[in-house]
Amino acid sequence: MNNTITYEFPLNERIRVFIRLEQLFQQFNHFLTGETVADKRAAISALLDIMTIFRRNDLKSEILKELDRHSNVLNKISHNQGVDTQKLEELLSTLNQTSKKLYATNGKIGTHVMESDLFQSIAQRSSIPGGTCSFDLPEFHYWLEQDEATRLKDMKHWSSPFADIRVAIDLILNFIRNCSSPTQEVAEAGFFQFLLDTNQPHQLLKVSLDKSIHCFAEISGGKHRCTIRFMVPSSDNKRPSQSPDDIPFALTCCLF
Repeated sequence: MNNTITYEFPLNERIRVFIRLEQLFQQFNHFLTGETVADKRAAISALLDIMTIFRRNDLKSEILKELDRHSNVLNKISHNQGVDTQKLEELLSTLNQTSKKLYATNGKIGTHVMESDLFQSIAQRSSIPGGTCSFDLPEFHYWLEQDEATRLKDMKHWSSPFADIRVAIDLILNFIRNCSSPTQEVAEAGFFQFLLDTNQPHQLLKVSLDKSIHCFAEISGGKHRCTIRFMVPSSDNKRPSQSPDDIPFALTCCLF
């Protein structure tokens, strides 16, 4: 059982978008395996959010740049002493295969999903609170009442364009999260501030603390300086307040 809570703070917009997509993909997969009408509604809602992010960002080129960057870094360290050569070659092979699949993808990712009249109708009505009720979209209501095999087939078809993207994002975030070791720190009276080395390509901050500590981490900052405040959750309609206690925690400044 994990006895710690980890808070992440992305240090650039690209990683911020990747983490949001990671969460949406996790939600989609969770509800995809559920067999109730509510599960399928929730899965479609997550998929619509994923599509919205893709419409607003040129993610294919951003992800390809990241994959190429990680491949270059791994190639540079391949001859370093103590490197697990077999593991490194496996990682490089996975990166290269994922890049090839994305390079082979034509057009903007996910646009073909809207070729489905049903999905297009769901997307249009979803902007209205409660806008996909049975009397709004009887075809959707009919689809929701079909057998699980039919619904699952359609859901997998609609989500298939994002499969390689999800693999790529998982690879990138996994590299970033595991590239650095944590340091043990103490936030005096719930406050901790530090400077980032601007010569290093920091991507993400991770703050981990024991679940027994009755507070949460509020992180802010940018390329040069970051601040962590440990806040006591609100109670009796009062706003959260900074803890007066010294809070021990683990800090990881993720590079790669």
